[in-house]
Amino acid sequence: MTQPRGIHLSHRQIVIDTETTGVDIRTDRIAEIGAVELIDLRAGRTFHAYVNPGMLMPADATAVHGLTDAFLGGMPTVGAVLPGLLEFIGDAPLVAHNASFDIGMLNAELVHCGRPPLANTVVDTLAMARAKHPGASASLDALCKRYGVSTAARTKHGALLDAQLLAAVYVELIGRQAGLDLTVVVEALAHIELPTREPLPSRLTAAELAAHAAMIAGMPQNEWHKPVDLVSWMA
Repeated sequence: MTQPRGIHLSHRQIVIDTETTGVDIRTDRIAEIGAVELIDLRAGRTFHAYVNPGMLMPADATAVHGLTDAFLGGMPTVGAVLPGLLEFIGDAPLVAHNASFDIGMLNAELVHCGRPPLANTVVDTLAMARAKHPGASASLDALCKRYGVSTAARTKHGALLDAQLLAAVYVELIGRQAGLDLTVVVEALAHIELPTREPLPSRLTAAELAAHAAMIAGMPQNEWHKPVDLVSWMA
């Protein structure tokens, strides 16, 4: 998984989050998946699914996201959910906070279902935040507070809600405003006709120009006739 060096205009990305039975990728399972589509850094469609993890939900995990065995018991298996998720994701780059965990959990579920792991490019907003704000807390809550992203609707962690919050934080992390469609701006600038101006006439007379040319011609070792060593000149 690699992080792209730059973000391109007309770029489709998927911000994704999961809720799980725990934090061990080897043994824990996914219980909820949420994803938000970004096109030109503007939020679009969403994907959301609860998943029957096929194992009991530990009490400490329920305390974090509120998901219980009784609620998840009637939900589809991850094998039934993955086709729709993969269709939604496509080949778009994925954006996740602490991406090694969320993408690792998704890949573990894919392998468990006999599917290949994700080959999408991955952007880790946790790494981005730590690089941009060294020494400061890089949790999603801390970043929401830093960038003025409201968490008023959030009483517990939820995959879709957290993906929506992360999408807003991600836009701020890369320094662009969500309401600005940069593609439209670039296209508009391409159609602007700048005013043109006729060149000013030379202030030198014909006699002065001829005298200057004769002076240069009589100086064979002058700087104008020497080949220019660009490497030395720029050093």
